[in-house]
Amino acid sequence: MKQEREKVQLKNSMKQIGAVVDRETCVMLKYVAFRYPSTDDQKLIQIVDSAFADAARRSGDLLVCKKGCTQCCIGVFAINQLDAERLRRGFAELERRDAARSTAVRRRATEAWRRLTRNFPGDPVTGILDESEEGQKRFETFANEEPCPALNPDDGTCDLYEARPMTCRVFGPPIQSEDGLGACELCYQGVPDKEIGRYQMIPDPDDLESDLLDKVEKGKGRRGSTIVAFCLASPSGT
Repeated sequence: MKQEREKVQLKNSMKQIGAVVDRETCVMLKYVAFRYPSTDDQKLIQIVDSAFADAARRSGDLLVCKKGCTQCCIGVFAINQLDAERLRRGFAELERRDAARSTAVRRRATEAWRRLTRNFPGDPVTGILDESEEGQKRFETFANEEPCPALNPDDGTCDLYEARPMTCRVFGPPIQSEDGLGACELCYQGVPDKEIGRYQMIPDPDDLESDLLDKVEKGKGRRGSTIVAFCLASPSGT
């Protein structure tokens, strides 16, 4: 109801200056009005990257993550709206800096979107994942061999590395989850389960991400998780 009122208000305002506003224009105007919490997001990134660096220092050779390793780049994973907005802005920056690379990323994302739409465990129009129990079960087996569109197949690097989602930033060291401590299966070989906690990474101790995510969802009028391909395939970000 609130979104409908906002849409009507936008239409009425534009009609006063003789413009015809359709649905896409309303979406565009709302996007322009949205203020991305860039300073706070940068702070979050610095906190997370610092936590990763600390975990890497403590882990030494046990953390084998390095440039060109693409283990975590294969298989779709959920990203929240804060991740999605950061990716879109990173992509826009890439378009300004390197048109060829951005075109390649868009092409890979579009091709992935076409492959994944049919069996997408959610709304294939908006790209929002189904968060019901059944939807989550479907997602567990969905597109596990699909490479991330941001992965450059020529050198195994990420074309949107600076704007990568939080899942990518924390992958590798042990992270606490509902299932206990989990780490990349390639790392910490030979370390007993009872000792792996010494390498644990606590990426966001004050839960700054939750507050920023709430601001982005309210500002964009869009809630729920999506995947990288759906985030990057559409110029409108739907």
